[in-house]
Parts: sequence; structure tokens; C-alpha cells
Amino acid sequence: MSTVRAINLVLPEIEVHFAGSSIDGQLVLNLRSTLVDPVVKVEFVGRGFLRWLEEDNPELDYVKSTAYTNQAVYFSKAKNFHIEDGWLDSGVHTFDFHFSFPPRIPSTFTSKIGCISYFVQGTCCSRQIVLAKEERCLLLQGTAGDHRRHVKDKASLVVEARKDAVYFCCFSHGSVILRISLEKSIFCPGETIVFMTDIANRTCKYVRKVVFAVHCIVLYSGFSSRGEQHSLEDRSEVTRLEFRTDTAPFEAMRVTSALVLPKPMPVTSTLMENKIMAFRYELVGTSDLPCTTSTIVGRVPIVIAATSEHFSVEQNTMTVHENEGDTSKGVSLHRDISEMIDPGAIASRSTE
Repeated sequence: MSTVRAINLVLPEIEVHFAGSSIDGQLVLNLRSTLVDPVVKVEFVGRGFLRWLEEDNPELDYVKSTAYTNQAVYFSKAKNFHIEDGWLDSGVHTFDFHFSFPPRIPSTFTSKIGCISYFVQGTCCSRQIVLAKEERCLLLQGTAGDHRRHVKDKASLVVEARKDAVYFCCFSHGSVILRISLEKSIFCPGETIVFMTDIANRTCKYVRKVVFAVHCIVLYSGFSSRGEQHSLEDRSEVTRLEFRTDTAPFEAMRVTSALVLPKPMPVTSTLMENKIMAFRYELVGTSDLPCTTSTIVGRVPIVIAATSEHFSVEQNTMTVHENEGDTSKGVSLHRDISEMIDPGAIASRSTE
């Protein structure tokens, strides 16, 4: 039977930690009997890892793949607690600790190829034998990427896409134009992206639906066992909204929509900043052309940035909402509409 009855990490009830913030906690050790020459410590670690396989030559009759891997340690801190007289009596012992996150680290991230994770681990050893340990993962919103000069940018952004269609059944042709307008292109995690879309249907068929999504494009950098460096780009949806337009032939429609960004999420960054991954984002609008296999796609590049000033304002806002008894997480845009549809996406429309 182990000398240690239980080991517990007591951490503050914070859903998302911020880069540059501090964390105060306790390591609680419950012993069945006296423990001689104990080593009690707490480790605070942030690291990233990635791995993917690439087929060497698709023309070969057999499959031969090369694995590309990479890893990064963003910080690693440890605190060894001083034990007076070199022994601990039976009962409960409490050890206080304090750690600070570095100010320029990436956010928590997980995908099928790689991950960025942060955790606190408490360990109790004696004579180089681990008697008990506990690990707690932490969600962190990073600030890697110097986008402070962009945050004040209020310039609007407009992207237009056009796709032609030919209908041999009725010997006619036409086109669909998709125009997406943003009041700004810089957003913070947890913020609502409000945008306007103009749909011009110049075909003889109905345009039934438009799909909006925020895409996260991740560039991974890895090395093979021979030291060869390769890159891989992967795209995934962060948030999505499907909107039924039913735009009649030769008519135009204006749609006002909103997408709520999650939190935490990686900020726009480069490989130099994150070491093994780079992140960028696009607001994408797609619509299938009626009675064809073609799709019109409009892509608007956006920047996800986070600063300490944003964090302080956000924390003050959350405090006000808690005092007022508001559990809506601060989303008040089109509240009457959001109650009837997906809470992560809001849309209204008008026909021109």
C-alpha cells in the first residue's frame, strides 16, 4: 500500500487563462504514514507537437510513407518545495505555488496533425520512486503575433466573386455574383463578425442557399528522420452558418449575417512566432449554382489578434454581466433573431 493516500491540485476556477497572466494554486498531499526524504514538486509546462505521413511515390505498387514530426517547448518551470527536517508526518499537507505565463505564447490548439497544450503537474517522490502524481490541463488564449498595429484599423473590406453558368437544356447562360463586405478585418477571439453579403442572381434558376464559414488555415513544418524539412497546409472550419436565400431568377438580395468566434483560438501568426505551426483565417461564402455542378466561392482574409488590453476590457465586461445576472456571454446582437436559430450564427435579409 502506498504511503500517499491522495494528491490533489487546487487551481482557480478560470475557464480560459491569458498569456502573461498568473496562476496561484495549491498542492494538497494526504499521507497514510510518515514519509522520509520526500521530494514534492510542481511543474508548469507548455509545448507543441505535430506528426503526419506522406506517401513517397504514389506510382509504386507498394505503399512507402515518410513520417514528418516536429516539437517545441514554449516554457518549462518547476518548483521544488522545501521539506523541513527531511520528513513529512501522516495527514494532510498543503503547498502553495505561483506561476506566470510568458507574454508571447500561442493558444491551446488541437487537430488531427498536431497540438499545443499547457498543463500543471504535481508529483510526490521518495528515493527516486514516484509515489503519486496529478496532471491538470489548462486552456490558454495566446497573444503570439504582433498585430497591435492592426487593431485600430477600421478600413472596410469588400470581396466580389463571379461564376458563369451555361444551361444547354434551355440554350441559355447566366452568372451569379457574390459580394461580401466587412466593416473591419481585425477580430479578437470570442468576438462577433458582422458582415453583409449581396447576391446577384443573373440566371433563370433559383439560388437556394448560401453557406458562410470561418476557415482556419494551418501551415505545419516538420522534419523527416533524415533531416528533410517539409510543410503541410491543412484547412478546417471554425464556425459555420447555412442561410436559405431562395433568390429568384434575375433578382438581387442583401443578407446581413453574424458569426461568433470561439474562445480560445490561435491568433494569426507565422512559423517564426509559433516555431512549428502558422495560422491564418478566411471568411468564406459558398453557394451552389442552380442546376449545375459548379460552386461560387468568395474568400475574405481576416486577422485574429489578441492583446492584453483586449483581455482587461473583456474581464471587466464579464464582471459587469455577472453582476447583472446576464448569462448570454455578452452576445446581444439581433437578440430577437438569435433565439430562433443557431446561437453561434445570426442572419437577417432584405430583397432589393
